[in-house]
Amino acid sequence: MRKSIVACAVLALGSGPAFGEREPGFDPPKTSWGVPDLQGFWNSTSITSLQRPSGVDKLVVNEEEGRAIVNRNPLIIITQQEEARQGEDPNDMSILEDKNADRGYNAYWIDPGSRLATVKGELRTSWIVDPPSGRIPFQEGKGRSGGNGVPATNFDGPETRPLFERCLTTSTMAGPVMQNAMYNSTSQIVQTPDAVMIVVEMVHDARVIPIVASAEEATHGPDEIKKWAGDSVGWYEGDALVVQTRNVHPLQESLISDTGTVTERFSRWSDDQVLYEFTVEDPSLYTQTWSGEMVMNASLPMYEFACHEGNYAMEGILGGARRIEADGGVPTLGPGIAAGLEIPPAE
Repeated sequence: MRKSIVACAVLALGSGPAFGEREPGFDPPKTSWGVPDLQGFWNSTSITSLQRPSGVDKLVVNEEEGRAIVNRNPLIIITQQEEARQGEDPNDMSILEDKNADRGYNAYWIDPGSRLATVKGELRTSWIVDPPSGRIPFQEGKGRSGGNGVPATNFDGPETRPLFERCLTTSTMAGPVMQNAMYNSTSQIVQTPDAVMIVVEMVHDARVIPIVASAEEATHGPDEIKKWAGDSVGWYEGDALVVQTRNVHPLQESLISDTGTVTERFSRWSDDQVLYEFTVEDPSLYTQTWSGEMVMNASLPMYEFACHEGNYAMEGILGGARRIEADGGVPTLGPGIAAGLEIPPAE
C-alpha cells in the first residue's frame, strides 16, 4: 500500500476547458504495429469518484467550489484530524473526536488523493456525466447485480465473507466500470497485436482482452463461463481502444446484470494522461443508459499487493466471531473508519 499523509486539501486546475478526444496539439503515439499506444502505468487517485457527492448539483466547478467539496470528504477530514494529533499516544482513543475504534485503519494506510480530477481541462465532481445528476440511475428497488447474497454480518465461514476480504477480487478497480479506490489506484496497460492486458494494483486483478479487427467481428465466450471483471473483447477505432464487456461472474458485485453491457473507450488525451470513457446499458437495472469519463494519469510502477489467498486474518475474523457468540453476543460489523465524523454542509 502507498503511504499518503496529506497536510492540506490542495487543488489544481487544468489550463482551461478543452473538448474533443485529445488535448489540442497533441499527436497520440502509435505502437510499432500501428495502433494507439496506451502502454504504461496510469493512476486514477482522486477525490472525484463515480457518483457526485450529496448537495453538489454541478459536474464542473471552479477552484473555490472544488476546494469546498474536497474539504467535506470524510477521508480528507480523517487525514486532517490525524495530522493534528501527530506525536500523541496512538492507543489513546480519547484523542479522536469521534471515539471510533475502527479508526485503527487510519490515514497512514489510505491514499485517496487531495483534489478533484481535471478531465478535458475541467474540474469534475463525478465520473458520471450522464444523467446530469451524476448519480447511477437505478430503477426503484434495484441495486448492483451479483454478489454472494450473504449479508456482510454473516461470520459463519470463509465463503460467507466478501470477495475483497478473501483477497479474491475487487469490483471497484477492475470493473466493469473501472474506478478509483481509497488506495492502490494504479493500473498497468500492456499491448500486443492480439491482446491487451490491464492489471490493477488493488488485489492484482488482471483483465486479458482479446483484440479483433472491428466491432462486427467481436464475439464473446459461452455464457456458462463467467469471468471476474466480465468477458471482454476489444478493437481499435481511430485513436481509441474500444472494449465491450458482459457476463460478469455472479459472485462479483457488478454494475451490470446477466443481460447488461459496458462499453469502454481508452484514448490518450495527452502525453501523460489516458481518457477512460464508459457507457452502461442494462434496462433490467436502470431507467436509462448512463455514461461517464475518468482520467488515468502517468504514474510510477505499481507496488505488489501482498494480499494472501484465504487471508491470514481470516482465522482471527472467524475466531473473534466464535468468541463473541460464546459470550452470548452477536457478531456485527464495526462502524467503519468514517463513522461519527461531522461532515460540513454543502455550501
